[in-house]
Amino acid sequence: MIYPFLSLETAGWIVGCALVILHLIALVNAKEVKGWLRALPRSSGMGTLFLTIDAIWAFAMVATMDLGEFTNWRLSLLVFIPISYLLTLKYVDEFLAVRALGILGLLAAEPVLEAAFLRPPASRLLLVIAAYQWVVLGMLWVGMPYLMRDQISWLLRSEARWKAVCLAGLAYGIAVLICSLTQYRSA
Repeated sequence: MIYPFLSLETAGWIVGCALVILHLIALVNAKEVKGWLRALPRSSGMGTLFLTIDAIWAFAMVATMDLGEFTNWRLSLLVFIPISYLLTLKYVDEFLAVRALGILGLLAAEPVLEAAFLRPPASRLLLVIAAYQWVVLGMLWVGMPYLMRDQISWLLRSEARWKAVCLAGLAYGIAVLICSLTQYRSA
């Protein structure tokens, strides 16, 4: 286990609160969030921020986790991560924010899946579904970053679609929070 301190209840609270807060902000401040989303795929500042979070997270994971038979590679990996971070910042400017956000989705899915692994309540699948959505989107955005731009364009094309997605995300977050309060405590 990479994150033994993360319980199902804690993961549920974190994911549920994040979903509720982000979708509520998107619903209440629609104009500002839409503008931010339009600029996100080519934003160098957000790309640098997301990539920095990715590098710190990956460095911390490699530094602390059990690598098994690859333990003798730990030092090489710890040197490789900052070097690849700097080289990526220097040479990968095309859709860096999308690629780095995709990597962040892949990194974020692992602790959620680990917290839900072999836990009794069937409602844990709410977290599993969300995590696998992050995995699929993360892989797509890293490999084909223009898809995020197309997805954002599709989402912003209709006001009804925007509200429906915001309300669906808000409802999903509330469902996760309710499960965290009622069912994940004993798991």
